[in-house]
Amino acid sequence: MDANEAVDGNGPAVRDIDRSPVTNADVCVVGAGPAGAMIADRLAADHDVVVLDAGPRFDPADRLDRQERAIRPSYNRPDVWDVGGERDAHANSGEWFYPLNHARVKGIGGSTLHWQGMVMRLHEADFNSGEQRGVGPDWPIDYADLQPYYAEAERELGVAGASDNPYAPPREEPHPMPAFEPSYSDSLFAEACEELEIDMHSVPNARNSEPYDDRSSCVGYGTCQPVCPSGAKYDATVHIERAEEKGVSVIDRAPVQRLEHEADRVSAAVYATPDGEEHRQEADAFVVACGGVETPRLLLLSDSETYPDGLANSSGHVGEFFMDHLFAGAGGVLDEPTRQNHIGFYTSASDQFYDDADEEFAPFKLEFFNSIQNNYAGPSPVGMALTGDDWGNELLDRLREGYGTRVAMGGLVEQLPRSDSYVTLDPDRTDDHGNPVPDVHWNVGDRALRTIERANEIQQAVLEELGADIEWVAGPDATGPAYHHMGTTRMSADAENGVVDPDCRTHDLDNCWIASSSVFPTGGAMNPTLTIAALALRVADDIATRL
Repeated sequence: MDANEAVDGNGPAVRDIDRSPVTNADVCVVGAGPAGAMIADRLAADHDVVVLDAGPRFDPADRLDRQERAIRPSYNRPDVWDVGGERDAHANSGEWFYPLNHARVKGIGGSTLHWQGMVMRLHEADFNSGEQRGVGPDWPIDYADLQPYYAEAERELGVAGASDNPYAPPREEPHPMPAFEPSYSDSLFAEACEELEIDMHSVPNARNSEPYDDRSSCVGYGTCQPVCPSGAKYDATVHIERAEEKGVSVIDRAPVQRLEHEADRVSAAVYATPDGEEHRQEADAFVVACGGVETPRLLLLSDSETYPDGLANSSGHVGEFFMDHLFAGAGGVLDEPTRQNHIGFYTSASDQFYDDADEEFAPFKLEFFNSIQNNYAGPSPVGMALTGDDWGNELLDRLREGYGTRVAMGGLVEQLPRSDSYVTLDPDRTDDHGNPVPDVHWNVGDRALRTIERANEIQQAVLEELGADIEWVAGPDATGPAYHHMGTTRMSADAENGVVDPDCRTHDLDNCWIASSSVFPTGGAMNPTLTIAALALRVADDIATRL
């Protein structure tokens, strides 16, 4: 470590760099995840942009070391990206426990540093759930409004995919790269699904199936979640680096404490630095891109006489309607090799039942797993070796017998927005800066739980057709979140029913936009990052028009 570096409680060394405010900034972006990074890059050519992020700038050279942590059972998943401690403290007051730190990263790149990289478009009916399915609010925009931005987002992220999904929404052009080939275990599933008349198709991935955007093709490390050492999987450092080359200032370890404001405008983002100082970053326009938990938290921390219940909260909906996707799954053992973990992500899925959604059942998608990531398709050899007391040939025989014959299916299920599912400030606990920590009060409705049961029935039928000995089922009593934080500053046509307008500009403040899955009125059952990216590009265009 050199003399101008020191260590704090989270992440790599704190470098003695200039973290002072940027003068004459046009745009201040809070958050350096995919939304903030893409907005900064898109506006950089014609505007002075500064990005503030609470976390550090991770060294890409350290990714192999982080991979080492990921595969060692002695490390927990948050340890891979230095999550935890006072900085990341949180509370849970809801009926359902929410393990917030299990799957988030604070740092340049945000949660794309450890995401799985699945990038599907929402279906047309997801934007009109109230009208089409009889439940939930409609978005104030339609699929057609976002369709050109979906295509652009796929190019920006670098998406490998194919047009073989008969249930997908309409496309205007092929994916930027060809889809990954089906895996060996996919071929086993395909035989069973053909017998059951279940359609399988490829899965769009934000990872390179061939060299793209000066990044290599996937080399098969198999640890996509939580770390890709090769850089073949997209993460938001791609756009941060591109933006910096265009002149954007990116300040790390600069957690924004509050947004100073007048009645109808944000005037400054007040942020702390590792030296214990506070600074004010002024700008003409502000973008809050902190995700579905930290975005409402920042608005609630920015209360004032004008906004006693939190900034941009005249509707009272900031923090309300917290949603996530629910996991449904099943797995077991075959009497033949399945070649598990040759790929760190899944390559086949089925959306056949997605648009059957109605008032009783939610949309859901089915996933055919390849990987032992999260132990869904069986334990790893390392984990198996560490759980026994045998040695030598006995250990080797046990590993050979117990590894490589597992199969598993997963699925994501939509949760409807509920007023009793929300993010607020905890009154009793504070973070490392003395601010109240987020309290995730998560509740799930019966529609989602019924749908998990329905997905389980299909998953078990497929496994039984395969001849698998089913060992586990993640049903309504064993489900958990997919860590897709949505809904807490939702979009609405009018100020009474939401926090942002159809352009993601806050109803209450003329110069403040929110770019996040927090603006989703409903969540569908598709992974949200592609929609986040499409909305971010749309936000950037709106800001450019108004400045």
